[in-house]
Amino acid sequence: MVFVVTIGLFAAIIPAYYDSLVGFSDPEHDTATVRANLEAADVSIERFATYLLGISVASAVVWVVVGTLIFWRRSDSWIALFASLCLIVFGTFGLNESGVLALPDQAPALWLPVRLLALFSNVGIYALVLIFPNGRFVPRWTRWAVVLFAVHDVFFFLFADSIFNLAESFPPLDFAVLATVACVAIGSQLYRYRHVSAPVERQQTKWVVFGMVSAGVGTLIFEVPIAGSPLDQFGPLYALAIHAGLYGSLLLIPLSIGVAILRYRLWDVDAVINRTLVYGALSAIVVALYTLIVVALGELFQARADLAVSLVATGVVVVLFAPLRERLQRGANRLMYGERDDPYAVLSRLGRRLEATIAPKAVLETIVETIAQALKVPYAGINLRQDGAQFATAAEYGTPKGEPLILPLVYQRETVGHLIVASRAPGEIFSPADVLLLEDLARQVEVAVHAVRLTQDLQHSRERLVTTREEERRRLRRDLHDGLGPTLGYLTLGLDTACRLFAQDPKGAEALLRELKAQTQEAISEVRRLVYGLRPPALDDLGLIAAIRQQAANHGPLAEDLLGGKGSRWNNNGLVFSVEASEDLPLLPAAVEVACYRIAQEAIANATRHSGAGTCHVSLSLDEANGSLELEVVDDGIGVAEDRKAGVGMSSMRERAEELGGTLIVETLPEGGTRVLSRLPLSQRAEE
Repeated sequence: MVFVVTIGLFAAIIPAYYDSLVGFSDPEHDTATVRANLEAADVSIERFATYLLGISVASAVVWVVVGTLIFWRRSDSWIALFASLCLIVFGTFGLNESGVLALPDQAPALWLPVRLLALFSNVGIYALVLIFPNGRFVPRWTRWAVVLFAVHDVFFFLFADSIFNLAESFPPLDFAVLATVACVAIGSQLYRYRHVSAPVERQQTKWVVFGMVSAGVGTLIFEVPIAGSPLDQFGPLYALAIHAGLYGSLLLIPLSIGVAILRYRLWDVDAVINRTLVYGALSAIVVALYTLIVVALGELFQARADLAVSLVATGVVVVLFAPLRERLQRGANRLMYGERDDPYAVLSRLGRRLEATIAPKAVLETIVETIAQALKVPYAGINLRQDGAQFATAAEYGTPKGEPLILPLVYQRETVGHLIVASRAPGEIFSPADVLLLEDLARQVEVAVHAVRLTQDLQHSRERLVTTREEERRRLRRDLHDGLGPTLGYLTLGLDTACRLFAQDPKGAEALLRELKAQTQEAISEVRRLVYGLRPPALDDLGLIAAIRQQAANHGPLAEDLLGGKGSRWNNNGLVFSVEASEDLPLLPAAVEVACYRIAQEAIANATRHSGAGTCHVSLSLDEANGSLELEVVDDGIGVAEDRKAGVGMSSMRERAEELGGTLIVETLPEGGTRVLSRLPLSQRAEE
């Protein structure tokens, strides 16, 4: 209903508005000067009035179309309905203030409804700015700014002759009131954006602020030249162009609100704001620079509008244009995207912060915090691989939003974790420059993550060593106290009893001594069991090579035994072992001997149970260049499946190697079969 009334009244006042333009009813116009300028330019008064009316009507059509579209698409939201109503009324009456004020002479009957609509349009559009996009005043006291603005416009439109109409009675105070309410509107949106708005609302707010700021800047640019001397200071044609630019700038308001409400997810508002900041500031600097040079040189050489002065000014502007644009672009990018365009600065800052970091967990937290702050993203996190194929969050900064970008962290062909970075706004994707910088950062992060993993693994190994040592001590204490201790105590008591019986009952004493002998043999067996649990006896009895050869012989025939005819107890179609070792093997540290023996024992058992191989070759060699002992177990079986998870035996072999600072590689050979390669360092530290 309001829409119909508004459109009807607007159509009704068009003839009256045209008559006011033809008759120069606007009191701000100097009628004689405008007529003289029109005659000098050979422009008729009717054409002049038609042009101004056409611009007003065309602008109103855009406002009405956007408002109608919002009503059609978002009638389920009251804030959208209110925005639609404000756009339609403001576009028809708020922008045509001159026509509204000129109506008493042409259409007295329409004076009150038209001025009421004009009043509502101004107050409504201001209230919309304060409550957009969620319909709440933020902060709550800003509603009083609407009341102040409404009181101001009531006197302006309805009681123009009153002393409280500040526009007529006291213009400086009128300007102060309007400037105050404008600052309240801008401050409200900035506060809402920083402290209240959700991600989607922030994207909407960006569009509205962008549209209104751009419209405000455009209005100032086009309003300043005609302020105080409307349309008559310059020639009519120039004035009409300024008038068209003024209305065109104001069209950014309905267009930005329409995009914010209808399609805020479709377009990249940040890119629009970025270009507007760059080229808006560049244009202002170029114009100011050109004007300053022309004025300065003109005053210096007393040559106004001289061609040489203009050429010099143009040359200076041309020379400075590219550097200015580059600097402004970097500044805008830094403001909106952080240090994306300066990867060296980001890497340098990350390096400095990591130098001051001591705790391993603080390293990852420093990395994600630096990335989030440098690129101005809402979230950055690092996931680390845990046991198996699971990943767990090790450090994060900010709050996850939308679909993040996930970059793998690969160290020596192993994925050790992921770098997770959320986009700056929902639905926004990272630019190629962002992705390139993040990939460079990921390469630096990989080394830090690997170092953190090594530190964590070292700490866990130390904990396991301490735990294992204490558990072994507990076991020995229990075995000695509960097993060997009572046996030795019984032997002591038995020997005392035998001494007493020896003179009285020699046969009884003899029987008791035989029993004590059996108990002693059991104690010796218990001691051997305890000793064997501490270190494999085969290593002391046979040596490492012979002990490994004995283990292989327990699972299948040895190749040298088959050649000598000693493998009859084994099936000749079964697995055949061969063991060889370098002759220059030094005396090995005890820890290296035990680790090498246990790894070989487990590898031989795995080859027997799982490989389905015909031969298995075990070799020991010395790597003098690296100072390590190499143990290699190779079979010609089916290999290790890619999806096979590491069992207890495989994990035990790897832990034994890593405890000594060595490595273990288990791989499937291209020609088939499995290769287990362990390198155990022979350094003094390993010996200790």
